[in-house]
Amino acid sequence: MPGPTDHVVVVGAGLSGLACALHLLGAGRRVTLVERDAGPGGRAGRAQLGGYQVDTGPTVLTMPHLADEAFAAVGDSLRRRVELTALHPAYRACFADGSSLDVHTDGEAMEAEVRRFAGPAQAAGYRDLRQWLERLYRAQMRRFIDTNFDSPVQLLHPDLARLAALGGFGRLDGRIGRFLSDDRLRRVFSFQALYAGVAPARALAAYAVIAYMDTVAGVWFPKGGMHALPWAMADAAADAGADLRWGAEVNALERSAGRVRAVRLSSGERVPCDAVVLTCELPAAYHLLGRTPRRPARLRHSPSAVILHAGTDRTWPQLAHHTISFGATWERTFDELTRRGELMSDPSLLITRPTTHDPGLAPPGRHLHYVLAPCPNTTVGPSATTWRDLGPRYRDRLAGELERRGLDGFADSIEEELLVTPLDWTAQGHAAGSPFSVAHTFAQTGPFRPRNLVREVENVVLAGCGTTPGVGVPTVLISGKLAAARVTGGSVPSPARALTPPASAGADDAA
Repeated sequence: MPGPTDHVVVVGAGLSGLACALHLLGAGRRVTLVERDAGPGGRAGRAQLGGYQVDTGPTVLTMPHLADEAFAAVGDSLRRRVELTALHPAYRACFADGSSLDVHTDGEAMEAEVRRFAGPAQAAGYRDLRQWLERLYRAQMRRFIDTNFDSPVQLLHPDLARLAALGGFGRLDGRIGRFLSDDRLRRVFSFQALYAGVAPARALAAYAVIAYMDTVAGVWFPKGGMHALPWAMADAAADAGADLRWGAEVNALERSAGRVRAVRLSSGERVPCDAVVLTCELPAAYHLLGRTPRRPARLRHSPSAVILHAGTDRTWPQLAHHTISFGATWERTFDELTRRGELMSDPSLLITRPTTHDPGLAPPGRHLHYVLAPCPNTTVGPSATTWRDLGPRYRDRLAGELERRGLDGFADSIEEELLVTPLDWTAQGHAAGSPFSVAHTFAQTGPFRPRNLVREVENVVLAGCGTTPGVGVPTVLISGKLAAARVTGGSVPSPARALTPPASAGADDAA
């Protein structure tokens, strides 16, 4: 970034904005962080339902060392600010035939579990798959995920050849099938492609790096819920000298001579600056900039989700902290979500019970359940307004489905609830009614994803899940670091003292 960069205004206090602010502070910049909401979090928000404290965004924390890098930039640490619990198992997978599998991130424990579940041949296949996932991660992370792209030419590197030799440009489902013939196990290591907005049968095998994150690198839970992370980052930024402005909505950027000179707030206040980092949704960022980038094809967005937050008077012992309940169908489910634009006829669901490890998120003797059902986005499926009537009916269908799958009395157990549908995501400004942003198709990945630099405005950088490197908690933390590197004019080093994961670090998305 040419010119002065002494004072940076970061717009948006989601995880990418907070990470960017911490890295900028560590590099000696003065930072003003403006957020339209009453506090930090962005997608990682919080809602109060009576005595229940509900995480409204992500519920899975992986690669905590990436958050610790941001804390370490200002001489702080994640573990000083947040109490983390490693989850064992990371997930419990339940299948339509009544079988279940605990997904362990420890290699020996998982190999033993696969042997119990599907026999010695599949256990040997898992062992080989794990080694492949580790090699795949090493081939991708530094060169293709944790990097700022200026040109596709940057892909021409020996790591690209290594990725190709590992089969990264084949199809995900087929590559996983080379290691595991059991259809249930293949689902456990390929469903993550949905995070990228692509069906496993069509996704590049390189996207298996997401499975590495979930099944090898480890899964943690922050005491107080995921919302504890953005608050801790905000507190660290304030202690390091950041000026945090809550309830401060940006309505204009004051520009002259190809630079933004000030940020104007809806209150009328003018905040002069040398540089700006926009972490808001891409459409909102482009609106502030008064331009939309020209692309050969319209951006495609990931599927959306319906989330039922339920505060209940009971729980069910078969649930782990995170439970994936698979339907019997598989290929048809992805076809419904991404092509036909229909609700899942045989849904696969993520059920999270945060009170497993933090009972304080609910009143005494009560429990909190988060039920996520993927659904089509509003471009290919029902419109946002259709969900006004469709939402309550679908909520009843989900409650009935959960009872059929063994959660007896689920509907009657609910004392407080919050239903979130594409109507709500649209109202929050998420394009195509999807909180998962731009899909990770090949044409929207790495150097082909919307760039974090803005043509014609030399002192504005973008961050967040819509730009480099992509969707998910680890990748938006990286996005903030990469945006800070754009401002400072070089790389933002990973502090040597940053928290080290138990295995090699994982990644949330292939780039």
